[in-house]
Amino acid sequence: MNLQCRIDLAIKYKAGPQIARVLSEDWCSRELYCPACDSDRLIGLKPNTQAIDFQCVKCEQSYQLKSLRNWNPRKIVDAGYEAMIRAIRSDNTPNLLLLQYSKSWLVQNLLLIPRMFFSESVIEKRKPLGPNARRAGWIGCNILLSEIPSDGKITIISAGSPTSKSEVRREFSRVKDLAKVPPSVRGWTLDVLRALRGMDKKNFSLHEVYEFESQLKALHPKNENVRPKIRQQLQVLRDLGLIRFSGKGSYTLSS
Repeated sequence: MNLQCRIDLAIKYKAGPQIARVLSEDWCSRELYCPACDSDRLIGLKPNTQAIDFQCVKCEQSYQLKSLRNWNPRKIVDAGYEAMIRAIRSDNTPNLLLLQYSKSWLVQNLLLIPRMFFSESVIEKRKPLGPNARRAGWIGCNILLSEIPSDGKITIISAGSPTSKSEVRREFSRVKDLAKVPPSVRGWTLDVLRALRGMDKKNFSLHEVYEFESQLKALHPKNENVRPKIRQQLQVLRDLGLIRFSGKGSYTLSS
């Protein structure tokens, strides 16, 4: 199935959040496949199914769709803060699909964030709604896309051009074993991986990773043994195949 990078429904309708959602969900139900297995079909779930819009008919991976006109590569608005934190701690977050459409309803970008890349470090707590708001006191959150390692941002469509299904599935398969890391420690794994990617170099030393000690300490203030934790997470990333140990305190990032 070739992705048609267009939402083929009547543009005569007035554009708005509800129309955009209907159009994008219709497009996804017709055009999307499962990145996690070889199924070429995702089924749409009933409206108002909490946090889940689509599910794979074969492997039962769940997907949430967020459609937007304006593309912000740094952060996106999400729902309730407490609900998101509970979902992360219980390992109950769906895979996230971020779809950007143009004024003429062309699908410009489609990004997949695999579920195992959500940690508390990438969730930003927003200010409570004011006393005059309908849901006064309610606290929402933002998902900090800039804090997610590049491994967790899989391109399905970029600037209107689709990535091949085989490449998307290969990228998902490369990181899927992160789901085996318990959610209670996965945040550490992801934070160390993000630090490694942030060095923008393929080969690095343990000493160079130690330079992120204060940054990791700020993210995990209850941990008093940051350096041993760093070494532990490097072993986890090695076992996952995301880095390779080159000997004598040296490592190589997998492509």
